Amino acid sequence: MAQQANHALPAGYQIDEYRIERQLSLGGFSIVYLAVDGEGRRVALKEYLPNSLALRGEGEITPNIAPEHAGAFRYGMKCFFEEGRALAKLSHPNVVRVLNFFRANETVYMVMDYEEGWTLQEYIQRRQKPVSENFVRNVFTRVLNGLREVHTHKLLHLDLKPSNIYLRSDGTPMLIDFGAARQTLALDTPMLKPMYTPGFASPEHYQRENLGPWSDIYSIGASMYACIALAAPQAADLRKEKDQLVPAMVRWEGKYSDQLLETIDWCLCINHLYRPQSVFALQKALTEAPTAKPARKPKVDETRSWLGALVGKLKKNETT
Repeated sequence: MAQQANHALPAGYQIDEYRIERQLSLGGFSIVYLAVDGEGRRVALKEYLPNSLALRGEGEITPNIAPEHAGAFRYGMKCFFEEGRALAKLSHPNVVRVLNFFRANETVYMVMDYEEGWTLQEYIQRRQKPVSENFVRNVFTRVLNGLREVHTHKLLHLDLKPSNIYLRSDGTPMLIDFGAARQTLALDTPMLKPMYTPGFASPEHYQRENLGPWSDIYSIGASMYACIALAAPQAADLRKEKDQLVPAMVRWEGKYSDQLLETIDWCLCINHLYRPQSVFALQKALTEAPTAKPARKPKVDETRSWLGALVGKLKKNETT
């Protein structure tokens, strides 16, 4: 089935105890709505509807699923439902809270807290200039608090990027729009187009193997890089062919502390064995106090030997 946009459910539509107000976002895997529950509380309602497997036309309620895609659709629905069940067990200020999940209209829905604010991506776009070091450290230290809780529950996010880091109106961040169900479906359904974002997806996303906490950590590094560069770094699959990504330590030396830039580069190592293997190791590096910046900027042709030394140094820190 060719991928095409699905039509959202109409405003005012009542589903279970929730009344839809408007569409918040539309992606290749789901549609998210702003809705109101029976007590008048606003919630975010996420509907499982992969456009590569199902199509819903204007004015329709239930998706149309071709017989050859029915098995994959049901499997993805199960993954989505199980992800909702797992996330509902989490209670952390830096992770979106899942309130409910249910079946209706021949698909499944996940109900989450609705928060006023904007995504980190929207913040970067509005700002139009690199963020400060304090901003990077403060936001991502708290993001990592949430991610550590996720990993503790044997879950992965697998779609970390600035548009999936939500800044509440008071500035506190939280992780939203988990991608583990999407990746599970894509891994087990070869006919599906992979569901990840170039620049933020780890090399393991492309290889469809060896996914682990280090894969989320790569995406954290890419997100920090993007906050400073105002653009996504080079895609991991292209880096494996010809790595043209200028290391943070080379690109912004003298503008940010060595510790921050080294930490970003550590996260962005192509080989997952050279990255931080746990959120704890990354947090330790990110919270390290900055020191004085060196005067000389390293040349680009020194980068490879410098990176080798960096990996050795940081891996040593990880074990201490």
